Amino acid sequence: MFPILTVMVAVPAVGAALLWALPAGARARVREIALAVTAVELVLAIVLFAQFDTAAAATFQFSETYAWIPQIGASWALGVNGIGLLMIVLAAILTPLAILAAWKEDEAEDRRTHYLALILLSQAFMVGIFAARDVFLFYVLFEAMLIPLYFLIGSFGGVQRRYAAVKFLLYSLAGGLIMLVGVVALYFQGPGGDQAFLTDNLTGLTMSTTAERLIFLAFFLAFAIKAPMVPVHTWLPTVAENARPGTTALLVAVLDKIGTFGMLTLGIALFPDAARWAAPAIIIFAVISVIYGALLAIGQTNMLRLVSFTSVSHFGIMVLGIFAFTQTSIEGAALYMFNHGLSTGALFFAVGFLIERYGSANVSDYGGLQKVVPVFAGTFLIIGLSALALPGLSPFVSEIMVLIGAFSVAKTAVIVSSIGVVLAALYILLTYQKVFTGPTREGLEATRELSVRERVVLWPLVILMLILGFLPGIALDTVREPSADYVSAVVAEEAGE
Repeated sequence: MFPILTVMVAVPAVGAALLWALPAGARARVREIALAVTAVELVLAIVLFAQFDTAAAATFQFSETYAWIPQIGASWALGVNGIGLLMIVLAAILTPLAILAAWKEDEAEDRRTHYLALILLSQAFMVGIFAARDVFLFYVLFEAMLIPLYFLIGSFGGVQRRYAAVKFLLYSLAGGLIMLVGVVALYFQGPGGDQAFLTDNLTGLTMSTTAERLIFLAFFLAFAIKAPMVPVHTWLPTVAENARPGTTALLVAVLDKIGTFGMLTLGIALFPDAARWAAPAIIIFAVISVIYGALLAIGQTNMLRLVSFTSVSHFGIMVLGIFAFTQTSIEGAALYMFNHGLSTGALFFAVGFLIERYGSANVSDYGGLQKVVPVFAGTFLIIGLSALALPGLSPFVSEIMVLIGAFSVAKTAVIVSSIGVVLAALYILLTYQKVFTGPTREGLEATRELSVRERVVLWPLVILMLILGFLPGIALDTVREPSADYVSAVVAEEAGE
């Protein structure tokens, strides 16, 4: 079998190495090279999606297993179920768009080369993490991913970019080190051997209640920081305000999904009893995230911080869906991971295009742009409406599935979380009103309309949100079977008591 997943990890990694290896005088075409590499990756992702068997979406397909460090039982083991597939496709869609969004940034070729190489390297880690079937491999990639992200944040962005990069690194390392303790503890609970870390060999382990709960919490904390959930979310608005919008788009839309992805594929799959035990407390924090994120979004004057707080709120809805443990709520949460990526990625790109024009993310610096750039205004409005889950756009389907699915087991949590849906209308529509409606502010009369490049970045995401808004089954079919498996794991554990 053709090792398509290994190739998908290798293509952007080799692309990054190629860019760095180019001599200084040959770097005039690095943007075109990077875009070509991501185009190849997108084609491979389309092939992966087309060949995926949705009838067996709960099983790991395109599996590859090679001995890596047999002395400790670590393997280079890749494979995707339906949820991992959607995340890899999302990364393949957004990475070339991030490169196009940053097309005019960095006059200096060296800086441009480093930025694009780091983006490609990040994509390699994204694919590896979402395809990893070995817990040790997952952890190594989880930590290694911090390297390109640290430099993307700290080297390219606003005045406080180094502070933001260090804050991001400290939070992530703290979670990662605690997770490492869990990985080691899990090893000693497992069967051992030269494939001791394979998730297939670690599923259904019999361990003491205390051990399972402690190991689950070690994993969960790392995932909660990545997600991010209140109260370990504070790194996100700092990064969003100081990193480049394209960097933040990839970080929030794709890389932060490692948190919710890990909760499903490792947290619930490996520790179902502990997940059920912790669910009531986790749901409380999820609801707090929904309301707290929405309220803080309303109060933001910086659009990048505003979008970051909307994501804190939306991640809360995803976590609520995951730990409600119903078929519909988990399907909705898994689908929301993809749909949120489309919506939030587009929102960060759109804000980035405003900043590209005037160098400011402050809402107060704009006003009345609808009269000057109607196409930009209309595009921004559709993207904003997707963020508040307007019916007809894909985030609505996933959000309503979470709320309906969770209602039977967590009525109060769903009712309170629904307030966040109302607040979403406030923070999106108020922002649109201040930036695009009313009299045109002095100095904005000559604002240029969306260019062809900018439309190529935004409009495919809008089209995908419309298609999946009316035909959600295209993506839902890939998450249905995995979601049923995760529900079964928890129900079976509960029935065994």
